[in-house]
Order: sequence, then C-alpha cells, then structure tokens
Amino acid sequence: MTLSCIIVDDEPLAVKLLESFVSKTPDLTLLASFTDSVEAINAVKEQKPNLLFLDIQMPDLNGMELAHMIPSETRVIFTTAFKEYAFESYEVKALDFLLKPIRYNKFIAAVDKAREWFTVYCLQFTDDYSESPEGLANKSSVNCKPSTVNNNTTLFLKVDGEYRQIAISDIIYVSGMKDYVMFYLESERRPLVTYLRMKAVEEMLPPQQFMRVHRSYIVCLEKIRKVDRNDCIYIGDEIIHVTEAFLSAFQQYLSSKFPGSRS
Repeated sequence: MTLSCIIVDDEPLAVKLLESFVSKTPDLTLLASFTDSVEAINAVKEQKPNLLFLDIQMPDLNGMELAHMIPSETRVIFTTAFKEYAFESYEVKALDFLLKPIRYNKFIAAVDKAREWFTVYCLQFTDDYSESPEGLANKSSVNCKPSTVNNNTTLFLKVDGEYRQIAISDIIYVSGMKDYVMFYLESERRPLVTYLRMKAVEEMLPPQQFMRVHRSYIVCLEKIRKVDRNDCIYIGDEIIHVTEAFLSAFQQYLSSKFPGSRS
C-alpha cells in the first residue's frame, strides 16, 4: 500500500531529515514540504495526502490549529520536541507522536502504524468485499470513502496477523488500551484484539448504534441492560462508568429513549 505525505515544519533541517526518511521508505510518496504552516494549509486541502508529518510549535499557525483544518481523509503524525503535547495530539486525528530528535526506527514504526490503520480503514469502506486484503494492499494509493460507513453491516479486523470479518450487530462493546482495542462480541468467548486507536474505531462504527461513554469504552446502545443512579452502564460482563466528558450526550440519548429519565 502506497501512502502519500506532506511535511510541515518551520525548521529547514527538520524538513530535510524527514525528507531523507521518506526517500528511503518503500511505498511512501512525498507530495510537498513546507516551512510555512500558512502556506501549507492550502496544499494539504488541495492534495489531500494520506499522512501529514506536522510540527506543533510554529509561528502564525501552529500544528494543533492546522490539524483542525485538514481534510477528513488525512491523518497526522506529529513531529515535535515537546512531549507535553502528546495527550492533546490524539484529539486531532493523530496516528502517532514522534519526539525530536527523531530516529529512523521510530519513523518507520509510525509509518507501519499508518499503513495498518489505512488498510483496516479501507476494508471497512470497500463496497466489494470479494476484493482480498492483499489486493487492497497492492493498490497504488489509498482512496477510501468514509461516508459509506453507516451502510456497512460488517467490519474487517486484523487479529493475530489475519483479517477477520465480523458483523457489527455482534459487537457488545469496545475497550481501548493504548494502541490496541478489544472487541467484545456475542459470538466469541474472548475479545478480539487489534492494533487500532479508539478514535479510528469510533469513526468506523455507525453512530446511531454505538456511543463513546468513556475515553476507553464504546458501547452498543441496544445491548445496555441497565444504567444505575451513578451513571454506570451494565453491558455484557462489564460495568462501565460514563465519564463527565460523555455524560451529557449519553443522558440526551436516555431522554430520547426513556421518557422520565434524568436530563
């Protein structure tokens, strides 16, 4: 699978280093490089790269601000000397966070993570499931259409090196743990573990059926058995507390389904 990329960093030496990394990385194509973030934004919007290698601390328009302006199909790998931005980075479509000085092995690991994400992501949104994962991986570029997600009834997950197709209706809840997520299914005794981030899973699942209720949990709404007075959800074999960040949306859902529930 070939991924296209754009580099944005106000330090010319940092740009040259990343360009050298891209040039020796198979199936990674550089579309453009910029030291001016304001100049870069138009190119990113027009060319819609798969990946954006993006510095954070830049004049005029910083990386976090730019990341909120990029096309939905572009994913960010942040490159910065400031580790305090790591948590915030995952709220703006970031696939990874590379801390300067960047070593090539870390760069390669981030690109591999991106390939994994795009392979799984494309499999979700491919109308013709007769096309094999191998065939998708050999395409010259990534071109997925996320708008079809709500029409899908199945997902492909990479589990233990193999692609498993699961029915969305089989999912009870999803739990996240750093770079991995666990899918708990009605038909499986043990969860299926795959290399993804919760944000990516949230985008793959139909929002009318699933809701994120905690930083680490997404639940199938129709499979909730009960919700207690402490805002704890009983689902499957798990009790999940709805955290403050997600409580308002969840209570609105309850209000729409159960007249008389707390608002």
